[in-house]
Amino acid sequence: MEKAILLMLLILCSSQLDGAAAQQYWTPATATFYGGSDASGTMGGSCGYGNLYNAGYGTATTALSTALYGDGASCGACFQVTCDASRTQYCKPGSPSATVTATNFCPPNYGDPSGWCNSPRRHLDMSQPAWETIGVYEAGVIPVNYRRVPCGGRSGGIRFGISGHDYFELVLVTNVGGAGAVAAAWVKGAGTEWMAMSRNWGANWQSGAYLSFKVQTDDGNAVVADNVAPANWQFGCTYQASVNFY
Repeated sequence: MEKAILLMLLILCSSQLDGAAAQQYWTPATATFYGGSDASGTMGGSCGYGNLYNAGYGTATTALSTALYGDGASCGACFQVTCDASRTQYCKPGSPSATVTATNFCPPNYGDPSGWCNSPRRHLDMSQPAWETIGVYEAGVIPVNYRRVPCGGRSGGIRFGISGHDYFELVLVTNVGGAGAVAAAWVKGAGTEWMAMSRNWGANWQSGAYLSFKVQTDDGNAVVADNVAPANWQFGCTYQASVNFY
């Protein structure tokens, strides 16, 4: 017997960021690091990606302050970060850059007015391996410049993780290339129309059908992943499409 399921999309932003996708200009900020030398402490995070290797992001990741996080709108976005040698002596020689994916939120510390992640500060709390490609460990915090860049190096297609139970379903979209940050998504089954999804929207759905997804990033580009999940799709499984943003 078919079961009615409430579909919702997890980690979906409904607003767009200014200058989404690639930016030509650099913005000053500060950067610290967390998660240990092996970045094991960065796994998980408020974006909901869980194991960042399985999600396609690895250890080149960052948490963002309120000003950059956008209530989750920046999840999956990629930033090129470089140490500002004009403002510190703790940059690595040649001021190399690191490209990181936003996977976590750096919360403000209301008990400390000088907290790095307090609003309106622009701050990146990077994984230690990524941070140490641009800064000298002893500094702890460095002035940086950053800009949005396309997310390159994604292996394979977009991934759709389906979790929940018989009457409630969450779809986690990961391994997104291009602009990286998902701005909108739709789902449809065999023989049905597209249905929009968001973090705050649900609809009755029927199981027992192939599921297709359409994903739009915050630069306005979109791709369609047809029949990603088979008719016998199961909760707790992740299905990888053959398409991505390149």
